[in-house]
Amino acid sequence: MSQGHRGTKVQPSMIKGQRGTDTMSRTRSAPRPATTSSALRCRQCSEPVSGEFADLGMTPLANAYRRPEDLERPEVFYPLVAYACESCHLVQLPSSVDPGTLFEEYLYFSSYSRTWLEHCRRYAADMVPRLGLTGSSQVIEVASNDGHLLRCFADRGVPVLGIEPAQNVAEVARSAGVPTVSRFFGEEVARDLVNENRRADLLVANNVLAHVPDLNGFVRGIRTLLAERGVATLEFPHLERLIEDGAFDTIYHEHFSYFSFTTAVSLFAGHGLTVFDVEGLPTHGGSLRIYVRHEEDETRESSSAVRALLDREAGWGVTRMETYTDFRDQVRGMKRELLGNLIELKSQGASIVGYGAPAKGNTLLNYCGIGTDFLDYTVDRSPHKQGRYLPGTRIPIHAPERIDETKPDYVLILPWNLTDEITQQMAHVRSWGGRFAVPIPEFKVIE
Repeated sequence: MSQGHRGTKVQPSMIKGQRGTDTMSRTRSAPRPATTSSALRCRQCSEPVSGEFADLGMTPLANAYRRPEDLERPEVFYPLVAYACESCHLVQLPSSVDPGTLFEEYLYFSSYSRTWLEHCRRYAADMVPRLGLTGSSQVIEVASNDGHLLRCFADRGVPVLGIEPAQNVAEVARSAGVPTVSRFFGEEVARDLVNENRRADLLVANNVLAHVPDLNGFVRGIRTLLAERGVATLEFPHLERLIEDGAFDTIYHEHFSYFSFTTAVSLFAGHGLTVFDVEGLPTHGGSLRIYVRHEEDETRESSSAVRALLDREAGWGVTRMETYTDFRDQVRGMKRELLGNLIELKSQGASIVGYGAPAKGNTLLNYCGIGTDFLDYTVDRSPHKQGRYLPGTRIPIHAPERIDETKPDYVLILPWNLTDEITQQMAHVRSWGGRFAVPIPEFKVIE
């Protein structure tokens, strides 16, 4: 639960049965791979992957939102099983889905979260003076989405370029005046840009590292595109926080990999790049921002924060396989707790709706079997999602005004990392006695 709110943990009574979503009869599943974890090779170090981290069953693609005309058509469900590498400790999914399928029509637009917009503004305000960026510099962002972060640099007179593989999202950026290349980033794209005399004085890659099936090719691309004294910054959810908070809902097919700081440092070091600074961020339930340079660039000394975080992770157990394999039981217990609380509320006659239609919410709902028998509908500020249905559960997505019309008893916040922002935006829910609830890290009703 976000800081700043008091929460009341609901205690369910004895549960005799659990109901799941009633939509599964209209779906079909892709077969589970015949291979076991021992047959998988780590996408970072190529060693056999030995430990199961979490088995979230069979789920649809988290961003495959359904149109009304698709409701009677089958959906494909894929295995959602994460494994941990005993050698480099990368947590990862097998590459069972083609990236082109994952991002063919991407409905996440970063401009619909005020928290994220402020995050982008502060980042640009900090980086321009820190790196001495000017009108002769070049800022390049990988997975630039609708271009909002780059606009923050362009407004300060710094030339920008976006790289965004989702065609529909890239077009939005271009229409806003942000030059954008619609390609999957990697070594080939980097070489093409260098041949066009483009090198990045600042290369930004926020929340994209997890989406990359070819990690080593991606990092080689960063090394190729980064100017001799350039800096790359990457943000990604911190695996330590994921485990501590039980944030299993951040596991979905679009996220191929999950990083500790220790693993990220080794990944970049293997390609002649040095992580010279790091800071913790509140975004996405707890993230890291790492600062990367060429190892030959001795103008930027390593911060003491690097050694401090490596030491902290060592004490936490980053190299112990039990740290990863114990997560399985934690996730199963969270599922039982969430279902028990929702069943208790429904047995009391409460009406419950969702707020948000994030990818993480789709993992949560599908793994726990929560459909329209629990949530009447959900709402989302993005007009690109309104009028569609959540994948798998077929829960309808409305505009936020729908909550004012139906006045539910409870609003379950699916993007729980944005609890503060959402409860402020929707504070009027309390006027009819409505209450907010968050599902992770434990089910709580916000007073």
